[in-house]
Amino acid sequence: MEDEAHQIRIVGGAKFACSEEERVLLAMERCGADGIGVGCRGGGCGFCRVRVIEGKYRTGKMSAAKVSLAAQAKGYVLACRLYPMTDLLIEVE
Repeated sequence: MEDEAHQIRIVGGAKFACSEEERVLLAMERCGADGIGVGCRGGGCGFCRVRVIEGKYRTGKMSAAKVSLAAQAKGYVLACRLYPMTDLLIEVE
C-alpha cells in the first residue's frame, strides 16, 4: 500500500493531509486543524463521530454502542479509527 497523503475536507471547515496509515483524527491534530471533536482517541467514547460523504476508507475497531452496523452502512465512523484510502469529504455530527 502506498503511503501517499490524501486530502481530508470537513464540510464547512478545515482541510488537511492524511496518509493511508494515519488516523484522520490524529492527522487533523498534527496539522493544527480543528473541527472534529477530540475525546479518548481509542474508539470508545464516540466524541469524534463523523459521516464520510465522499471517498473510500477503512476503519479500525470501534465501539458498536457508538457506531452501530446500520450507522456504519450510512457512512458514520469514528475519526480516531478512520484511515483514508482516497481523498475524503467528511461531515461532523
